[in-house]
Amino acid sequence: MNYIIKQIKSFVLYELVKGMSLTLRYFFKPKVTLNYPNEKGPLSPRFRGEHALRRYPNGEERCIACKLCEAVCPAQAITIEAEEKTDGSRRTTRYDIDMTKCIYCGLCQEACPVDAIVEGPNFEFATETRAELLYDKEKLLKNGDIWEKQISDNIKADRKFR
Repeated sequence: MNYIIKQIKSFVLYELVKGMSLTLRYFFKPKVTLNYPNEKGPLSPRFRGEHALRRYPNGEERCIACKLCEAVCPAQAITIEAEEKTDGSRRTTRYDIDMTKCIYCGLCQEACPVDAIVEGPNFEFATETRAELLYDKEKLLKNGDIWEKQISDNIKADRKFR
């Protein structure tokens, strides 16, 4: 009996009909693809994109030069040099991230006690030269200034999970 059913299925091209019915079913459903450059999908608050250094609302940079992010970075992509200020606090004089080494693990962000270094929502940072992927302190602070509103919203949304 199985032999007869198998012969009938092969004669009427059962697999082809089955595949075409699946195609027709999805043909009339709403589209799920996005026209990427013009439409963007939602990003998770935990998304790890381009790095940024944040500032306090008064404009002072948050980084206290504790070097925890440099110590915890498994790719050794972060380089920090610090000096003591006249008021006794430490601040960074050099904060470099080699984005060609970075593996976007987020350990630097987790280690930071003052939320100074964060991975922002920007994932569109393609470059033409390798030198553009060597981020210095000014570039990181500029990223922080550009994305501060969205970064702070993401941190607030993720606060209950930390």
